[in-house]
Parts: sequence; C-alpha cells; structure tokens
Amino acid sequence: MTKITMLLIVLILAIFNLVNCEYQYETKLFKVPLDHFGYQRNESFNIRYLVNDSFWDIGSGPIFFYTGNEGQIETFAQHTGFMWDIASSYRAKLVFAEHRYYGHSMPFGNKSLDNEHVGYLTAAQALADYADLINYLQGDRLKPKYPVIAFGGSYGGMLSAYFRMKYPHLVTGAIAASAPVHMYPNMVPCEVFHRIVTSSFKIVNQKCVDNIRSSWSELRTFLGSQNNSDWLKNNWNLCAPTKNSTDVQSLVDYLQSMFETLAMVNYPFQSDFLMPLPAQPVRVACQYLSEKLNGTQLFAAIGKVVQVYANYTGKTDCVNYKNTDYGNLDASGWDYQACTEMIMPMCTTGVDDMFEASPWNFTKYAEDCHKKYNVYPRPDAARIEYGGDRIKAASNIVFSNGLLDPWAGGGILNSISSTVTAVVIIDAAHHLDLMAANAQDPESVKMARNIHRQNIDKWLREFRDEQSKRH
Repeated sequence: MTKITMLLIVLILAIFNLVNCEYQYETKLFKVPLDHFGYQRNESFNIRYLVNDSFWDIGSGPIFFYTGNEGQIETFAQHTGFMWDIASSYRAKLVFAEHRYYGHSMPFGNKSLDNEHVGYLTAAQALADYADLINYLQGDRLKPKYPVIAFGGSYGGMLSAYFRMKYPHLVTGAIAASAPVHMYPNMVPCEVFHRIVTSSFKIVNQKCVDNIRSSWSELRTFLGSQNNSDWLKNNWNLCAPTKNSTDVQSLVDYLQSMFETLAMVNYPFQSDFLMPLPAQPVRVACQYLSEKLNGTQLFAAIGKVVQVYANYTGKTDCVNYKNTDYGNLDASGWDYQACTEMIMPMCTTGVDDMFEASPWNFTKYAEDCHKKYNVYPRPDAARIEYGGDRIKAASNIVFSNGLLDPWAGGGILNSISSTVTAVVIIDAAHHLDLMAANAQDPESVKMARNIHRQNIDKWLREFRDEQSKRH
C-alpha cells in the first residue's frame, strides 16, 4: 500500500467520523423563578442549557442562542446544524436553552404535568427564563457586551421571533424558521395545513392522493369484521387488533398523523429528527400507492408505508397505533399548551385534502381540554400578546418558510417591513434551512442560508456600531 493510498484512507475515515459524530457541548443548569410575573410563589427550579464555546471570541464574539421548544433540548441541538456550521466563521458561542416543562427542566419533577402544577407552562414564562439566562451570560451588565442572535424552528421559531419582539434590548436579531405565527383562530383558514399536506403528496403522484382519500371509508368498512381486524393486525404488524370503534378511530388518527408527519419532514436526505425516515419519505410512501388500488391490495400498500414510517430501522417489534407520543421529542406538555394559549384551529374537508371531513369545533375542543386539564382555552391570548400579523413595530426578524411544509400555511410569507422580512423556500419542508448543510440540499435552501447570514452580518454591524458610539 502506497503512502498516498494510506493518506487517502485516513482522510476518508476522518471525513466519515466528522460527518457522523455528534456535536459536542457542555450541559449546564440555570436557576429560574417558577413564576416571573407574580410575587406569591417564591419557588425556583433549574432549566438546562447546552453550551459550546470552542469557537468563541470571548472578547467580542456573538452568542447564538436557540430558543428551545417542545422537547428535550438535545434533539434540537443535534438537528440545528446551521448554527454549528456558521459558528466558527462568526467566532460565536453556541447556547441551546431547554424550555421549561420539557426534557429535564421540570419544576416539580415527574409531577410537573399534573393539573395542580402545570399552570406555569406558558410561552411567556419560557421567554422570561431565556431573558434571565441571557442576562446571566452577559455578566449581568446594564449594557450588553455580546450581540445575541436567536434561532428557532417551528414553535421554537415562534419563540425566537417573540423573544426579539419582547426583549429587543437583550436580543439583537432572530432567525425564525417555519414559525406558524398566523395559525391562531380567524387568521388563516383551518383547512390550510392539510391542504399543504395533500399538495406534498400530489406533487409526487395524483393516484397516491386518490388512494389515500379512498382508503378511509374502505378501512372502516373492512374493519367491521373481526376476521379482517386480525388480517390487518398480522399484515401491518400491529401491536393489537382493532376490537371496537374506539380502536378503529385510534388507527385512523394514527394514519392521518403518519401522512402529516411524512409531509412535514419530507427532507431530501435520510433523517431521524422526529423519527428515523428515508430521504424524500413522501416519494417513498407514494411508490406503493402509484396505481389505483382497493381492498386488500390497498391495505397491503398502506401497510408498507406504515412500516417505512414506524419501523425504518427494523428495530420496532410492532406498530403501536395507540401511542400518541410526539416521536423523538418527548413533547407531552404540548397538549396542555395547545389547550390554553397555543390554539391552532385545524380542519379537513375531504375535498380539498385527502382526509376524512372533520370541521373545526371550538366548543368540543374546549370541553375536551377542560376534561383533561380543568382549564378552558383562551383562543385570542397569543394573538393579543404577540401581535398576530400586526408586527410592523418589530425589527430584525427573518421569517423563513418552506412551501412543502404544512406549517407554512400559518407562516409569514411576505415581508412586513425592511427589517421584518420573509424568506420563502420553494422546495423545502419543516425548517430545513436550520439543519446542517447537506449535499442533497436544494439550491433554494442554500440561498436561504445565505440570506440568513447576510442579515446576521447586518445585525452584528449595527450592534457594534452602537457599541462603539457608547465608548
């Protein structure tokens, strides 16, 4: 073996290890008040945050701050590669803050989500946690030393925008990716989410959409027989057969969630963001549904899609269609937030989408929330608190949305001002622009990331210009 060959092998192994290694960070704790807005409860608890300062210029480098959303913070740190990709060129400190009531940031331990304790789970309380943490990272200075750029995707993207809006003295600018800040009641049509889901499948194959649309009634009729229920259990490798109408509805809900998720994470590369899935999972799913099917042929085809979705790694013993967990996120607290301030109406028509018709019924929704948590939703709370689409007074926010992403239906797709701008990514799914650069990325995503960097450059210049004036 020649020296050149050996060097090539070493180089290839080094690149392989670099690509496959996990990002490195230190896990730290930060004490926050249980209630930032009242004075009757004096308890405090620790939220976690992850830090990497190996790139940081401690003299003047920026802080890149991820506003953690509904899940353990490690998931977002590992799947927000854009921040890692640009950290060295900006000599930035990376901080990923965990949202209260998620991951290990539980104020009451394993009882945190009990009804008597969960009331301090709000976006406003989480933002106040982040504000205290930023103040601490700045050394409790009256005049901040380091510029802070907030990043976030999905609900985290909403929080990054709200963080800049509510605490502009602490946050220099925000990259808000796939942030559905218009998804509140009476702001967008309730069917918009599922129309985009359907569109993502239709782009691949119209017959795929037709098969899915016809499958619901066929499946309900098919499962009217116990023998057919056993057939489906065996062919789909379900953990349990459908024994009654409640089980059938659970299975239907599982399938609808499956199609929604496949559209949302329809990335051009293999990913394990929410769950392990192949590249272009919608295309993979539709390859089984590309011809008109019915009866057991249709169910066998959908069963193959279920296996791609639930068992891509081949390590799942059976498909637990009764499991309502949020994939890898561990996002149990989100259901409470969706029952209080984060009211995002969704409906289906069965005509403009590929699902069964299901109108939005706020009265029923509210009663279901009251049964679970003894609270009633406040449908206008978030719009009133954060502005909805009336945010012209805000500044230094980029809202990016991919048109393959169902959540784009509630996103900002047109620039509001010269400093609150929209970036529309024609062929991207859910906050793809925040993920690590990949050889399969479409050009539109590369362009979006360049725009993000241009805005970050501008915000940092403005901060430093202002800083120099003070001295």
